Order: sequence, then structure tokens, then C-alpha cells
Amino acid sequence: MTDFFVHERGLCETPDVGPRTRIWAFTHVLPGARIGADCNICDHVFVENDVVIGNRVTVKCGVQLWDGTRLADDVFVGPNATFTNDRYPRSRRYPAAFPSTVVEEGASIGANATILPGLTIGRGAMVGAGAVVTRDVPPHTVVVGNPARVVGPVDDLPR
Repeated sequence: MTDFFVHERGLCETPDVGPRTRIWAFTHVLPGARIGADCNICDHVFVENDVVIGNRVTVKCGVQLWDGTRLADDVFVGPNATFTNDRYPRSRRYPAAFPSTVVEEGASIGANATILPGLTIGRGAMVGAGAVVTRDVPPHTVVVGNPARVVGPVDDLPR
């Protein structure tokens, strides 16, 4: 018996899922993925093998987490956010290794944001909806736009 939930229409092939995590319908988690405790992985999410998700992470609907993606504790990923892991993709041509994309503790990524491969989103940072992140995001900053640019500290966000 597991101490995590997988919806009857979800497919979770990894046993490495923490307690109280919920994996919802039409989500597919590959066998090598690692998911922490108290996570909420919403509908229509795909999690590839070389993915690590920390504790208390929320991944909203329509997100794909490709090999090399690392989400630290307390990360929020908004609906349809896009992670990439190949800077120069070509059909049937794969890099020797996929770069790691790291989202540090407490960071949030808004809906429809695009994160290019091999970047770090700093601790507590906020990526605005629709932003295209082409370089590292410093901790505790807000980035918006295409390409994403720093517009201020997270502390200035309305509560």
C-alpha cells in the first residue's frame, strides 16, 4: 500500500513518491523520477525520468518536466509553463547530456512562462506569466517579459 494518491486515470511508474503527494488524472510519471512529500501534481502533467521534485511543490495542469529539471522545496509551477532541455533540438539527435534546469526553494513560475535549458531560477524568485526566461533569475526578484527582465524585488509584490 502506498501513502500517496494517484488518480485512477493517472500513470505513476516510479515508487519514489513521498507521503501525502497527489498525482491527478492524465498525468504520466516515468520510472526514474523522484517526487517529494505533500506535492500536488495536477492533470495532464508529464514527468520524465531524470527529474527531481522537492517537498510541498505544486505543478499545475499542462506542464512537462523534462530530463534535467530540478524543483526544490515549496516551488510553484503555473499552468502550461514550459521547461526545455535542449538548446538546439533536432529530430532524433540528442545531446550527450541534458543540462540541469534548477528552480530553487520557494520560487514561483507563472502560467505560460518558458524556461530555457540550463538556467537557475533563484530562491524565492517570481517569474511572471508568459515570461521567456533566457538567463538565470537572481534570488528574490521578479522577472517579466520576452526576454524576461528584472522589474524589482519580490518584497514589492502586493500581498
